[in-house]
Amino acid sequence: MRITVFGAGAIGGYLAAKLGLAGRTDLSIVARGAHLEAIRSGGLRLIEDGKETAVPVRAAAQADELGIQDYVVLALKAHSLGPALDQIAPLLGERTAVVTMQNGVPWWYFHKIGGPLEGSRIASVDPGGAIWERLGPERVIGAVVYPAAEVDAPGLIRHVEGKRFSLGEPSGEKSDRVARLAEELIAAGLQAPVRDDIRGEIWVKLWGNLSFNPISALTGSTLADIVADESTRTVARAMMLEAQAIGERLGVRFPIDVDRRIKGAGAVGAHKTSMLQDRERGRPMEIDALVTAVQELGQLTGQPTPAIDLVLALVRRLAIERGCYPA
Repeated sequence: MRITVFGAGAIGGYLAAKLGLAGRTDLSIVARGAHLEAIRSGGLRLIEDGKETAVPVRAAAQADELGIQDYVVLALKAHSLGPALDQIAPLLGERTAVVTMQNGVPWWYFHKIGGPLEGSRIASVDPGGAIWERLGPERVIGAVVYPAAEVDAPGLIRHVEGKRFSLGEPSGEKSDRVARLAEELIAAGLQAPVRDDIRGEIWVKLWGNLSFNPISALTGSTLADIVADESTRTVARAMMLEAQAIGERLGVRFPIDVDRRIKGAGAVGAHKTSMLQDRERGRPMEIDALVTAVQELGQLTGQPTPAIDLVLALVRRLAIERGCYPA
């Protein structure tokens, strides 16, 4: 089995290291810069449970060095996917599966969903439909990523917590290709449940990202602080209820209620969200996949989103001023 992890940052690097340690697959990664050079010279290093291990993996700057793959794991952030399409193309054969590990509303959301919105494109995450046309939604295996990891130094990944990568076909079927992929992840010591409703799980994670990420970027607050403060908790709750109404109009069944989801976020503690970390480091912020796309789905379903609209306007303005979002 040939697997390429495209984008070997924190999550992609963690996944690649675990697969490499298992030694069952023909594994390669696409990386760049100092990260790539460190991996080539000293292997992909993983710190897990206090122990550091160097994992030899094939690392390339250009995907055309690697050839056609059975699985391509896209571990890029959503806003980086469109610009990388030309680089991804050489990895794709007629039967290649593409595993999408981006946070937020996925570009393929309306593939195999059925009903009047079947085949609809989401402009905020796939402007002009380029990703849909170039990758093809029929290749997609959806994924929801739960591990937390950090890149401590070039070539060095530190695992923080979590081992679950939920997988699912957009159609909900238990296909051979998703079963084989799950088997490889499980053999690597990861949890890889195959879901018959991957969209529902996407929404539960999105529920928190949609609200807590932009509020944290605007205020500089941790999850615990946002939940502990009545005013910011109220804003987050309003955004989450709007998102729940959209999801339910799209047929999603939420397995927990909004207050339990908020409580769970607070229990994470003094954690800075990824959007706050990006703001602090001057990196592009994941606004469109996490927030703008939900606003767009509200427009598609006729669900008003006043709280989401307000927070989106503020965080987008902040990101533009910080050079973290295109004006």
